[in-house]
Amino acid sequence: MKLREIKEILNAEVIVGEDKLDIEVKTAFGADLMSDVLAFAKAGSMLLTGLTNTQVVRIANVLDIAAIILVRGKKPPAEAIALAKDVHIPILTTKYILFETAGRLFAKGIVGCLEKVEAGSERI
Repeated sequence: MKLREIKEILNAEVIVGEDKLDIEVKTAFGADLMSDVLAFAKAGSMLLTGLTNTQVVRIANVLDIAAIILVRGKKPPAEAIALAKDVHIPILTTKYILFETAGRLFAKGIVGCLEKVEAGSERI
């Protein structure tokens, strides 16, 4: 599914990356705990989160995340916007909560980049 379609499904606003709306995305990962994102998110996935700081953009860049979707109407600070522009990671914002955002995307065919954690990889 193209990021453009995801924007419509989520009634989202593009903060960064208007020129990237034709990228294809098939999976997503949602979390506000960046250690979980580092442990479980996969390259090419969207990151659904309520965190807006530069660390989110840095982690997305390291993991080769396709796009960041900010939930709950969150807006990133200027530093995060500038960094996202520099590393070419789209940021969109939606007013839906994380659960609703994930549900709407799942209903349209976006699946999680990870279905469940395997034995021994649980986080405490």
